[in-house]
Amino acid sequence: MDFCEPPVAGTEEEHLLGALDRLRTTFRWKADGLDAAGLRTRVGASSLTIGGLLKHLALHEDHMFTVKFRGEPLGQPWNAVDWESDRDWEFSSAAGDSPETLYALWDNAVARSRATLAAALADGGLDQPAAITWPDGRHASLRRLVYDKVEEYGRHTGHCDLLREAIDGRTGEDPPSGWHPVS
Repeated sequence: MDFCEPPVAGTEEEHLLGALDRLRTTFRWKADGLDAAGLRTRVGASSLTIGGLLKHLALHEDHMFTVKFRGEPLGQPWNAVDWESDRDWEFSSAAGDSPETLYALWDNAVARSRATLAAALADGGLDQPAAITWPDGRHASLRRLVYDKVEEYGRHTGHCDLLREAIDGRTGEDPPSGWHPVS
């Protein structure tokens, strides 16, 4: 995963995807290389952990492009969860997952999302309707879903910044040149 700066001057699609990938890469860098204890670390009264964020964002990737965009049901492990009994299952269950499981879950979900998004952009662009509908019957566009992903990553990358600094002091806006995940 190479860090990619969004274009200085490009199309809307290039800027939007560049911003999303920059946030994804920065999030992954902030989350990278932690053991189980690091992934379970909390700050203050918050119950957020980097492990929980990895699992939550993996779920969000799959939900956004599988359910909301394509209109298909979620696959494993999401479809086996009793969401009614624990609406925050991805956060609460992450403490029981190994680092390898959490990193693979996020990495694989992002790979699926990137493939779905690339195919969709080649087959209709950002204006195409998504499967999800609003109560009044309107369909969201793919553009709206990608902007929602940018918002979600912006929020949680900020959370990850605070958690990671508390764990080992790692700070910074972007990964160093040539960075690749170690976990």
